[in-house]
Amino acid sequence: MKKIIKTDEQWQQSLTEPQFNVLRKGATEAPGSGEYYHLTENGDYLCAACGHKVFDSASKYDSGSGWPSFYQAADKEAVMEHDDSSHGMDRVEIKCARCESHLGHVFPDGPNPTGLRYCINSVSLKFSKK
Repeated sequence: MKKIIKTDEQWQQSLTEPQFNVLRKGATEAPGSGEYYHLTENGDYLCAACGHKVFDSASKYDSGSGWPSFYQAADKEAVMEHDDSSHGMDRVEIKCARCESHLGHVFPDGPNPTGLRYCINSVSLKFSKK
């Protein structure tokens, strides 16, 4: 996969302010505010910054967390994981493997078959209906 590398100025030109704050600065949208939180249509979830497929609707579920949740990424190379100890918490940050944009975090409290909960900001995604 070819990596996408841009300066902050280039990202600001192609993203909205909320997208830039989440995708490039690691911010988090307010729980329950995202457009994809309750979406149940079949399709692919793409990184809003670069269009890389990161999740599939088949693994989406309602975690009750306030953010779109998935029990697995689109494939093993779709996302990257990084330790995140910001805000006094120990978490695992999820980034797009293609452009390294912040998507959200993954937690070990999800459903079978993986036991994982990928808690993702809606603003970091674009939905492509199948």
